[in-house]
Amino acid sequence: MAGQGAVVAAGEAQFRAAGERISTLLDGLSAGGAVAHERAEELVRQVTDLYGAGLERILGVLSERGALDDDTLEALCADELICGLLLVHGLHPQDVPARVSAALESVRPYLGSHGGDVELLGIDDDGVVRLRLLGSCHGCPSSSVTLKLAVEDAILSAAPEVTSIQVQAEEQPAASPALIPLEALRLRLDQPGSGHGTGSPAGAWESAPELAGLEPGEVAGFLIGSVPVLACRSGQDIYAYRDYCPRCTGSLAGAVLQRALAAAAGGGLLRCPTCRSHFDVRKAGICLEETDLHLDPLPLLVRSGVLSVAVPVSVPVAGGTA
Repeated sequence: MAGQGAVVAAGEAQFRAAGERISTLLDGLSAGGAVAHERAEELVRQVTDLYGAGLERILGVLSERGALDDDTLEALCADELICGLLLVHGLHPQDVPARVSAALESVRPYLGSHGGDVELLGIDDDGVVRLRLLGSCHGCPSSSVTLKLAVEDAILSAAPEVTSIQVQAEEQPAASPALIPLEALRLRLDQPGSGHGTGSPAGAWESAPELAGLEPGEVAGFLIGSVPVLACRSGQDIYAYRDYCPRCTGSLAGAVLQRALAAAAGGGLLRCPTCRSHFDVRKAGICLEETDLHLDPLPLLVRSGVLSVAVPVSVPVAGGTA
């Protein structure tokens, strides 16, 4: 099974790399003039339509032979590469609301591990998704990173038809949501959430399979991408934070987990080794001594079968932002 997962992950990476390469080549052809660029785009569209028609024919043959049952469709849609192809060619069996709901379900365990949740308020005919942050998420200083790198990434991967996401916190009035614009994927072959064509991304997903080896109650430091990260396991849940104490502005290296009331085995309070402040890992790292302070939690999800952490491009430092 491990070997099969590696093959699938390699195929998905190859697909994404091909999409990025196509876009790069099209951009390069712009130097040859508008006519050359238009012809190149037309060539890509013709090839994409050809393979799309072939894929549709395959599904039709399977359906006629009774081989395309619900279990088979579910298995096809669960494969990231196949799912992407079905989306590109408009062949996905689920509508946009169903796919957005499934995407939110995929990130709900992460949000729940920090005492938060997200509610789908609706999707209008223009592709605008309206969400409400619940629990600890709405007051967490890293909620914008969580949205950009977890919620938005999941929605875009499942439903590239979405044009924007409107988000409101639990206590905020519905009339003043925050708007996060999402640009359409030019050929729908780019990696969703990669930041291609959208300027500088808020951050990037980095694989971190080593975090899965943490034992209950264990705290350890990791360098993920170029970001120092402190990770810990409380019970069965793993939490990742930027290695920075907001109270003393120092590193959390040497921090330990202590048992909190009703906490899972292994502890629920992370104690800073310098200022002795306590942070509840189950509630987005809120500080018990000063409740307006939080650790900076980083989105932690399984992507393509690999435990991954979303790290910001610009990492705050003591006294400011890098």
